[in-house]
Amino acid sequence: MLRWIRQQLGFDPPHQSDTRTVYVANRFPQHGHYIPQRFADNRIISSKYTIWNFVPKNLFEQFRRIANFYFLIIFLVQLMIDTPTSPVTSGLPLFFVITVTAIKQGYEDWLRHKADNEVNGAPVFVVRSGSLVQTRSKNIRVGDIVRVAKDETFPADLVLLSSDRADGTCHITTASLDGETNLKTHYSVAETSVCQSVSQLEALQAVVECQQPESDLYRFVGRITVTQHGEEIVRPLGPENLLLRGARLKNTKEIFGVAVYTGMESKMALNYKCKSQKRSAVEKSMNTFLIIYLGILLFEAVLSTILKYAWQAEEKWDEPFYNQKTEQERNSSPILKFISDFLAFLVLYNFIIPISLYVTVEMQKFLGSFFIGWDLDLYHEESDQKAQVNTSDLNEELGQVEYVFTDKTGTLTENEMQFRECSINGTKYREVNGKLVPEGMTDDSPDGSTPHLIGEELLFLKAVSLCHTVQISYDQPDCLVGGGDPFSHANGFSSSHMEYYASSPDEKALVEAAKRIGVAFTGSSGETMEIKTFGKSERYKLLHVLEFDADRRRMSVILQTPSGGKVLFTKGAESAILPFTTSGEIEKTRLHVDEFALKGLRTLVVACRHFSPEEYIDVDRRLNAARTALQQREERLQEAFSYIERDLQLLGATGVEDKLQDKVQETIEALRLAGIKVWVLTGDKHETAVSVSLSCGHFHRTMNILELLQQRSDNECAEQLRRLARRIKEDHVIQHGLVVDGASLSLALREHEKLFMEVCKNCSAVLCCRMAPLQKAKVVRLLKTSPEKPITLAIGDGANDVSMIQEAHVGIGIMGKEGRQAVRNSDYAIARFKFLAKLLLVHGHFYYIRIATLVQYFFYKNVCFITPQFLYQFFCLFSQQTLYDSVYLTLYNICFTSLPILVYSLFEQLVHPHVLQNKPGLYRDISKNSLLSFRTFLYWTLLGFCHAFVFFFGSYILMGEDTTLMGNGQMFGNWTFGTLVFTVMVITVTLKLALETNFWTWMNHFVTWGSIAFYFIFSLFYGGIIWPFLHTQDMYFVFVQLLSSGSAWFAIIIIVITCLFPDVVKKVFYRHLQPTSTQKSQSLSASQAQALSCVESLCCYQHGQSGCSRLARFLEQMTGQCQTSANHCHASSRSNRSWSDTENFYSNDRSILTLSPIEATHC
Repeated sequence: MLRWIRQQLGFDPPHQSDTRTVYVANRFPQHGHYIPQRFADNRIISSKYTIWNFVPKNLFEQFRRIANFYFLIIFLVQLMIDTPTSPVTSGLPLFFVITVTAIKQGYEDWLRHKADNEVNGAPVFVVRSGSLVQTRSKNIRVGDIVRVAKDETFPADLVLLSSDRADGTCHITTASLDGETNLKTHYSVAETSVCQSVSQLEALQAVVECQQPESDLYRFVGRITVTQHGEEIVRPLGPENLLLRGARLKNTKEIFGVAVYTGMESKMALNYKCKSQKRSAVEKSMNTFLIIYLGILLFEAVLSTILKYAWQAEEKWDEPFYNQKTEQERNSSPILKFISDFLAFLVLYNFIIPISLYVTVEMQKFLGSFFIGWDLDLYHEESDQKAQVNTSDLNEELGQVEYVFTDKTGTLTENEMQFRECSINGTKYREVNGKLVPEGMTDDSPDGSTPHLIGEELLFLKAVSLCHTVQISYDQPDCLVGGGDPFSHANGFSSSHMEYYASSPDEKALVEAAKRIGVAFTGSSGETMEIKTFGKSERYKLLHVLEFDADRRRMSVILQTPSGGKVLFTKGAESAILPFTTSGEIEKTRLHVDEFALKGLRTLVVACRHFSPEEYIDVDRRLNAARTALQQREERLQEAFSYIERDLQLLGATGVEDKLQDKVQETIEALRLAGIKVWVLTGDKHETAVSVSLSCGHFHRTMNILELLQQRSDNECAEQLRRLARRIKEDHVIQHGLVVDGASLSLALREHEKLFMEVCKNCSAVLCCRMAPLQKAKVVRLLKTSPEKPITLAIGDGANDVSMIQEAHVGIGIMGKEGRQAVRNSDYAIARFKFLAKLLLVHGHFYYIRIATLVQYFFYKNVCFITPQFLYQFFCLFSQQTLYDSVYLTLYNICFTSLPILVYSLFEQLVHPHVLQNKPGLYRDISKNSLLSFRTFLYWTLLGFCHAFVFFFGSYILMGEDTTLMGNGQMFGNWTFGTLVFTVMVITVTLKLALETNFWTWMNHFVTWGSIAFYFIFSLFYGGIIWPFLHTQDMYFVFVQLLSSGSAWFAIIIIVITCLFPDVVKKVFYRHLQPTSTQKSQSLSASQAQALSCVESLCCYQHGQSGCSRLARFLEQMTGQCQTSANHCHASSRSNRSWSDTENFYSNDRSILTLSPIEATHC
C-alpha cells in the first residue's frame, strides 16, 4: 500500500529497471526465483473523470478560477452573518455558472468515455493454450501473441513475429499517428518469420528485451533472443520491427506479433500530449480589469463602513428610539462588529464583479469558433478540406498578430515535386520527352530508339532508383501475397499499373523521373530490390539501410550487386555529402548545385562507395554491434554511419522544383500592409530559400538584402552583426531583408541576442535557412519574450514545425502532404496559405472587436448596476438597506441583460468583410490590444459611473421631495424608487449596446427589444401575483403601481434620453470631424451596397460616364485610388494596391485581394 501511494505521488516509479523483459506467449522461466514484472493493462483512458471523482474534481477545477472562488466566499459570508441580501442572490448565479460549465465538461467527458469503451471493447484474436481465442482489446497482456488481419488496426504495440509472406514482412500505414499515407514495410527476424501457424507459435521459445515505454514514435531499441535446439540466437530489434498501436495493416492477409507495450504505455497513448495552456491578450486584460474592480469594491466597502461609524457617533443615529439595540448587540466586540459590517457591505456591492462574464466569454468563444469552419472562403474544394478550430480560446488573438513565422516547403509551396535538372559527372542534363539531354543539346533522336547512356549516367540513375524508401502499390494489391515469386508482377502487369508511395515527395519525384528515363524501380521483397534498366531486369540484395536523420541530413543503402560486389549509395544535402567526397567532379557539381538553388530548385547530391570484401566485413561487424547495443544505441550508430559514409565518389546532383501555392504573393503583401512582419524559417539551403522568397514576394527586388551566413565564431558573428546594424543606419533604403543560416543563428542566440534582435527589428523581412526544428522554436521564443512582447503566429505543415507551432501565441497547421502532426498540434488548421489572409484580416478583426466590446460592456453595466446601491447608502444612514429586490439582483446578469451582448459578440461587424480583406491597413487600427487599452477601459468605467449617477439622482429629483406621484395621492415607497432606478437602468444599458451595434440582424432586434419586453412582462407577473413559496413579497403590486403613474413614464423617458443623448452627439461629432480609417471604410461599405450594380471599376471614368458616375467618383475619392481631375487621373509609377479595370469589384465575401498596378492607359 505504501509503495502504491509513493508511486501515485511520483516518488517511486513503477519501472525500476531501464529495460523490460517480455516472455513471448508468457512462457516464464520455471525456476522459483523469477518474479514477473508488472505491466499496464491494455485499456485506453482518455477521459478526465470517473463517476466517483467527477463532482469533487470538477468543483476543484472550477473554484481555481478567481471569480468563482470570490463568489463562493461571498455566498458563505451571506450564510454565516446577517447580510442585507439573501444568499440566493449570490448562490443562484454561482450555481448557474458552475452547473452550466459542469454539464458541458461532463458531456465532453462522457463522449470520451464512450469512445474509450468502443476501443477497449473491440474484438481481437490472441494465441492462448495452443489455440486462437477471441477476446476484447482491454484483455491483452504484455507477452500475448496477437493476430491482426488485413485492414485492421493494431490493438497494442507489437513486435512483428511473422506474416503470411514467406519473407516475414508486412506493409502498414501510420496515417492516424503521423498522417503519412505511404505504405511502410516492417520486418520480422528470420528465426520467427517461419512460425506462420498457431502450433508453431505455441512452441516458440523467445524473449524480447527492450527499453521502457517512451513517446518517440520513431525510436525503439531492443533485442530478441530465440532458443532453437538448446542454442540461443540474439537478433537486434528497431523501429522497423515494431508495429504501433493505431497503425493499420495493408496489403498483407495477416500477421502475428507479441505485445510489448499495452494501454497507456503504448506510444500512441504517450503522445496524448497536454499542450501548454495558451492565454490570449484579452484574457490577461480581463484579469487586470477584474483586479481593478476588486479594488473599487473594497474601497466602497471600507468607505461605507467608516462612514457608517462616523454617522453613528451621534447618539440619535446610533440608537434611535424606534430601533433600540438588544443587550447582545450592546455587549458585542467593536472589532467583530466592524468586520461584520465590512463583510455586509462587501456582499451588498459584490455584483460589481461580473460572475457571468466568464460564462458569456466561454459561450462566445465556443459558438463563435463555428464561423471559421462554416466559412466557404476557407474551404478547399480540391482536397475537400475546411478550416478547423482545435482551440476556441484564442479566437481574438487572430486579430492581434504582429509577427508571422512560416515554413517554406508545403506551406508557401505545394510540396508537389517535379524533376527539372540534374548534374552527372560535371555535366548538366535536363529531361526532354523522357530522355536525359545534356545542356545546350536538343532531343533529335527518333521516337522509340533506346537512348545511349554512358557508365556514369547509368550508375547515377541506378543510385537514384535504389537509394530510397519508396513503396509500390499495384492495381491488384494482393498480387504479392502468397509464397510465389515476389517479382511475378513484373511479368503480369505493365509499369502503368505501378504507383509509387514515399514519405518524402522528393524521393517519389526522383524515382518516377528515373523510371521515365529508363531505369525503373519495380519492387522490393525482403532483402531483394529489383530495377529494370531499359527492360533488362537486375536484382540487388539489400544488405543495410542507413536511415535518414536530421543531424546527418543524408540516407544510404548498402547493396550487393548482381556481380557480387558490395556498394554504398548515398544521397542528401550538399553540405552533408560534398565534405566527405574524395573523387568525382566536385567543384563543377558544387557550381551546378548553386545554379539549381538560384532557380529555386530543391537540390540533393548523390554519391557512392565501393567496398572490398575485407572493408565490407568490418562495416557489417560495426553496424551489427551498434544495432544490437541496448545502451547508447543512437550514439554508436552515428559513429558507425560516420565511419561508413566517407571516402565517397561523387556521382552528381538533382534539381527538383516545388511549385508555389496559389496567391502566396498577394497574401504576404496583404500581411505586410496590415503591419505584420513575415519571417520564413526553412531547412532548405540558402540559395533555394532566397530564390523562393523573391518569387513569393517575401523579398522584393528593390530590397537591400543583408546576410549573416557561415559564421564560425562568436567574435566573427558579433562583428558581422555590428556591420549590419551600421549598414541599416547608414543606408537610406526604405526596406531591408535579412538572411540567416542555422549555424550563424546558433552563435547569434548564444551571446548576442540583443544585437541580433536590433538588426531583425529594423528589417521588414527575415529569412532563416538551414534551420533545425528546435531552432525554429527558439527564434519564435526570442521574439515572444522580447521587451515589446509582440503577439506571434507560426504556420507550418510538417512534424518539423510542431515545436514552432506550439511555441507561438497562435499555431496554425497546414493540411499538406507531410502528414497531420502539425494540424493535430495546432490551434487552427487551414488547407492553404492564402486562407491566412482572411483568417487574420477578417475573422481576427471580428473576433477581437466583439470580445473587446463584450468585456468593456460587462464592466460598464455592472458599474451602472451597483453604483446606485452605493449612493443609496448615503440616504439610508449606511444601514445596508438594499435598493433592489433580491430577485432583480439575481436576474440582472442572468436574464435581463445577458442575451443582447451575447448576440452582439457573435454577429457584430464594424466593416464589411470584403472591405476588410481589400484594405489590410484596417488591421492596424486594432493592433496592440488598442480596444482594451487603459484609456478605453477608463472611458467605459467613467461612463458607467456617470450613467449610474443620472439613474439615481434623476429618480431622486423626481421623487425626493414629493412621493405622491399617483393621481389619487397615494405615496411611493423605497421599493418603488429602487424599481424605477432598475427599470431606467435595464432600458439604458440595453439601448447603449444598440447604439454600439453596427451590424443588425433579426436576432439582434429580437434579443434587444425582447429583453426589455421580457423585463416588463416578468416584473408584472412577479409583482402582480401573490407567490405562495415566497416568505415576504415586498414587490407586490409595486411595478403595476409604478407604471400607472404618468410622471414615472415621463421620468423613465427623460433619464434614458439624458444618458444616451451625449453618446449620440459624441459619435456624430467624432465621425464627422475626426473619423478613423475604420469609420471611413464603414461609409465606403455602406455606399457599396447601393453602388455595386453600376460601378464597374474604381478607376476614373473618361468617356461615356454613366448615370452613376458621381457616385463612382465619390467611391474613388473614399478609397483614395484616384485624383479628382476633369480629364485624367495620375497613375503612380510604383505598383500600388488597387483594383484593375478588368476585374469586378465583388460584393460578396469570396474574393482574395488583388494586386495590380493602375495603368495610365486605363484611366
